[in-house]
Amino acid sequence: MDATTLLDLYRAKQLRIATAESCTGGMIAAAITDIAGSSDVFERGFVTYSNEAKTELIGVPADLIAHHGAVSVHVAREMAAGALRHSKADVAVAVTGVAGPGGGTEAKPVGLVYLAVARRGADPVIERHQFHGDRAAVRQATVERALEMLAEAAS
Repeated sequence: MDATTLLDLYRAKQLRIATAESCTGGMIAAAITDIAGSSDVFERGFVTYSNEAKTELIGVPADLIAHHGAVSVHVAREMAAGALRHSKADVAVAVTGVAGPGGGTEAKPVGLVYLAVARRGADPVIERHQFHGDRAAVRQATVERALEMLAEAAS
């Protein structure tokens, strides 16, 4: 799914998007806003790279992060929900993961990414992926899947 097609889909459905990004550091928002005229669809983006930012900007409970870790299904879900709560968007996508090359553990290896999409009035969709390659490849694969998940959420 390319960003132009995604924007056309969201325009047709009169939906707006918010993003909450950790491991991609704003790359999803950039992919969307690289397209001229995206402001009628893209509502806002949160780059919540630190745990404190996740809590302060989008309301992810600090105890949830402490208990499950920032890279978890629980935090991804709360990031997407928080992006909706703190925006006027209809759909939010959130990503948290280990892009590498360091920072991985046996339980949470480099390339592990959780993606969540929340749409107002619907249950969130959360996916766990193990992407391969270097930091750039992991981040790019995450952006591509996030755009696909946003398209699926609009259908």
